[in-house]
Amino acid sequence: LVCVGATSSRLEREFETRRMGESKAIARYVAEFFGTFVLVATVCGNVLSGQTVWAGVSIGCSLAVMIYAVGKSSGAHLNPAVSVCCGLAGKCPVREVLFYAASQFLGGLSAAVLMMWTHHGNVVRVAPVGEHKWWQAALAELLYTAVLCFVILNVAASKQHAGKNQFYGIAIGFVVVAGAYSGGGVSGGCFNPAVAFGLDFGSAITSFTAPKWYSFMYVIFELVGAALAAGLYYLVRPEDYMKEASSGPSMTSKLVSEFLGTFVLVLTVGLNVLTSSPAAAFSIASSLMCMIFALGTVSGAHFNPAVTVAIYVSGRGKTTRQEALFYVAVQALAGVLAARLSWLMTGKTFSPLKPETSSWPQVIVAELIWTCVLAFVVVSVATVKNPLSEYFGFAIGMCVTVGGFAVGSLSGGALNPAVALGLALSSTVYDCWHFIPYTIIELLAGAAAAYIFMVTQPSEYEELEVDEEKGTVADNADAAQGIAPDDIYLQSEATAAAADGDFGCQKFGKMATREDSDFSLSGKPKAGIEKKSLANKGANKSAPGGGCRCLPGLF
Repeated sequence: LVCVGATSSRLEREFETRRMGESKAIARYVAEFFGTFVLVATVCGNVLSGQTVWAGVSIGCSLAVMIYAVGKSSGAHLNPAVSVCCGLAGKCPVREVLFYAASQFLGGLSAAVLMMWTHHGNVVRVAPVGEHKWWQAALAELLYTAVLCFVILNVAASKQHAGKNQFYGIAIGFVVVAGAYSGGGVSGGCFNPAVAFGLDFGSAITSFTAPKWYSFMYVIFELVGAALAAGLYYLVRPEDYMKEASSGPSMTSKLVSEFLGTFVLVLTVGLNVLTSSPAAAFSIASSLMCMIFALGTVSGAHFNPAVTVAIYVSGRGKTTRQEALFYVAVQALAGVLAARLSWLMTGKTFSPLKPETSSWPQVIVAELIWTCVLAFVVVSVATVKNPLSEYFGFAIGMCVTVGGFAVGSLSGGALNPAVALGLALSSTVYDCWHFIPYTIIELLAGAAAAYIFMVTQPSEYEELEVDEEKGTVADNADAAQGIAPDDIYLQSEATAAAADGDFGCQKFGKMATREDSDFSLSGKPKAGIEKKSLANKGANKSAPGGGCRCLPGLF
C-alpha cells in the first residue's frame, strides 16, 4: 500500500499541486505542534485533576476543535499514527510524514512537561488499567487507533468526501469519545504515539526517573493500527486508486463496510459494559455516529439488522432482498466476533441480556419502542428524496444516547439484533437464548418503523415506480419518455450548489456537485431529473475543486 504504486517524487509533486493549506512548511509544522500540544495538555489536565466522567468528552472535543482550527494550515493530523497511515494510503509524501511526526512528538512532550509542572510535579504514567494484561492493552490501542485512522481517511481524505463536508472534525474527534470509555478502560486510551510518548517521557523528566517500557509498546501497536486502517481503507474504497470512473461501491466493499461498522459498534458496547464505563450510552452512540459518517457512502451504514429490515420494508428500491439478507448475515457475524473479542480483552463474562430486575413485558416494550425510534430516524433522515447532508450521523447516533439512558435499566438498551446476538452468545450457557426474543422484537420494531414512515411521509412515494429486483427507482414522467431505470441521475440544484460553495454538499451520498455520484444511504442510485451517464462521471475532475480533495491542507 505504500504510496499505492506512486513514486515518492510523483506523490510530492501531487502534494504540492493539491495543497489547499499553507504553502510555507514552517506554518504546517507549527500548526501540528500547536494542535498536538493542546490535545496532550487536555489529556494531562483531565487526568491530573481527577476527572473521570467527562474526561473522554473533553479530550475528544479538544481534538475536534483543533482539527477545525488548524485543518486549513496542515491538515490537522495531530497524531504520528495518522501521518503514517496517510503515507501508507498514498495521501502524504514520506518527507511530510517524518516532519509532521517530529512536530507532533515535540508538541506532546512540551505539553506534558508543562502540565505536570503546573500540577505540582504529579505525573501520568502510561500502563494498562487495573489488572489488565499488557497484550489486552496493546489490542485496545491497536484497534481504536485503527478506527481513528480509518475514520480520518474516509471523512477527510477520500475522493468521495475530501474537502466536501463540514462534519469531519466531529466525526474524528468523537472516535476518541467512543474509545476513551471503551478501550480506555483497558489501556488508558492513548490511541496516539505523541500522547503515549509525551506522557511517559514527560513523567520521566518531571520525576527524574526512567521512562516505562509500556510507552514503546503502545507506540508500536498504534503504528500497527495505522497500517491496518490503510489496508481496510483500500478494501472499502478501491475506487480511490482506480484511473477509470467507478459506477459505485461493489458488493464486496459494501459487505466489508457493514462488517467493520457493526464490529466497531458491538466492540464498543462490549468494552463499555465489561469495564463498567461511566458514560456507556454516549460512547456507544459516538462509535455509531463516527462509523456512519465514515461508511455511509459505501454501504449505507446500516450496522443493524433492524435498520436493514426497516429500509427494505419501506420500499422505494433502496435495497434488494438479496442485499438485505447479505447485510444481516454480515452484521450478525461481526456482532458475535466483536463480543467475543471484548470478552477476551477484559477476561470478564457478560451478564444475562435481560436484567434480573425486569420482566419480559418490560423488555418487550422498551426494545420495541426505542429500536423503532432508531430505525425510523435512519429511514427518515438518510433514505428520503432530500436527506440530511451534514447531520445525518449525529441524528442517527444520538438515538442510542436517547434509548440507552431511557430504557437501559429496563432492557439493557440493545436496540440491535447484532448486539443482542453477540452479547448473549458471550454470556453464560443458561442465558444465551435471550437473544431470540430480543431479535424478534427488534426486527418487528424495524418493520413497524417502515410502516410509520409510510404513514408520516407519503410524499416519498408519490410518482415513483420501483423495480424491486434491480433496486432502482424512476420517476413516472421519465419512464414515460423511455428513460431506463438503470441510468444514474443527477438532481439539478444549481441554486443550492452555489450556496454550498466549494463544499458542494447537497445530500448524503451526493457529496459534491462536480464529480461524485448521487447515491442514497442504501448505496443505490437516486432518482432525479437531469440524466447523467456513467461515461460522463468524473468529467469535471480538472475543474477547480475537482480531483482528490480532502480536509483542507494536507491529505
